[in-house]
Amino acid sequence: MIKKKIFGLAISSIMALSLAACGSSNNETTAGNASQNGETSAAASQNSGDGSKITVAIWDNGQKPGLQEIINDFTAETGYQAELQVITWDQYWTLLEAGASGGDMPDVFWMHSNESQKYMENDILMDLTDKIASSDKLEMDKFPKDIKELYVNDGKTYAIPKDVDTIALWYNKTMFDEAGVAYPDENWTWDDYYDAAVKLTKPDGSQYGTAMNPSNNQDGWYNIVYSMGGKVISDDMKSSGMDDPNTLKAMEFVDKLRKDAMPDATVMSETGTDVLLQSGKIAMLPQGSWMVAPFKENEYLVANCDVAVLPKDATTGKRVSLYNGLGWAANAGTKNPEAAWKLIEWFSTKENQEKQAKLGVTMAAYEGVSDIWKENTDKFNLQAYLTMLNDSDIVIRPHSRATVVWENQNTKNLVEAWSNKVSMEEACKKAASDMNELLSQE
Repeated sequence: MIKKKIFGLAISSIMALSLAACGSSNNETTAGNASQNGETSAAASQNSGDGSKITVAIWDNGQKPGLQEIINDFTAETGYQAELQVITWDQYWTLLEAGASGGDMPDVFWMHSNESQKYMENDILMDLTDKIASSDKLEMDKFPKDIKELYVNDGKTYAIPKDVDTIALWYNKTMFDEAGVAYPDENWTWDDYYDAAVKLTKPDGSQYGTAMNPSNNQDGWYNIVYSMGGKVISDDMKSSGMDDPNTLKAMEFVDKLRKDAMPDATVMSETGTDVLLQSGKIAMLPQGSWMVAPFKENEYLVANCDVAVLPKDATTGKRVSLYNGLGWAANAGTKNPEAAWKLIEWFSTKENQEKQAKLGVTMAAYEGVSDIWKENTDKFNLQAYLTMLNDSDIVIRPHSRATVVWENQNTKNLVEAWSNKVSMEEACKKAASDMNELLSQE
């Protein structure tokens, strides 16, 4: 009963503010359904229940074409029918909330570390433990341990890692050339980043050095905080790190960058940082590997931009990338449990993890497969993402049992600083106090 109550309270605030989570972006999607091309076979009758297609829900339109191809292969091989639905980030979690409250849920869907604990604890996800153990197609030891652990509760597994993601630096070569500024490289520190951002900012407001919203955490200020020795949450997930001295130092740096080299907070909030990059309004942007799929289809970015590793901190010497990984999960109440499981198993084999990478869907979770992903396009230097994954200090995205609750509250508090209503130090200390109170309720 207590768990159910906490789940209801937590899910009521789902992602109202935080749009920067893994795989989400302003340009990513409109809701829609993808038609299926595979022929129906006799095996389709094995779709249990009423024999209808299983539904597969994701939130990133950029990943749709590659995943659709993999699903088409699944249908051709097994006869099971699956309908891929792409739903905008906000609507996605609203859909799952409604399903968790007794409505319809998709059969198979992405799960995120922000939400996984609540769903696992409340019997909403299918327990995959025994199915994984009896599978002769899966090699679970090839998936990153800390990503797997995001989807384990009380010794039971509820999702299989779909991907890993890292953060790298996108920069506009044309703007750098026009300003006479050298391109970012592996020697850059965050001080170099600041200096370049200021030089690339035009007084008339037509161009800015960079952009970052309070909600750009994994793909923004989290990386600066951890590279400067700070933290967002303690290792035991019991207390906030937002008032840690090194966190405050890092956030003061972010504040200086915001004031001297970013558009007005209202502009960034209304337009979105990825859109600002694509429209030639900013010169640099830390961004997740999940954005490569849509970015490589953007003519402006292809003509003007490339990718470099993130800067390191001059004092700590750390180059940090926050990373995360989505998981493939199934509805515990699906009418088609066999089809749902078979599709998750299909997505998770080495062969289809390789295909995901080769098609450029996103970096794959299976060990070593992202080297293939790097070759999915020659339009950008994707090696930068692999360098961030393999040769930097990677930090798993800060999380707890109810991440979304305190993360949204942190965003609310930081908006006050971005809006110049309070100092950055005041905003961070208020965030720490609020976060500690929320963590104590977990």
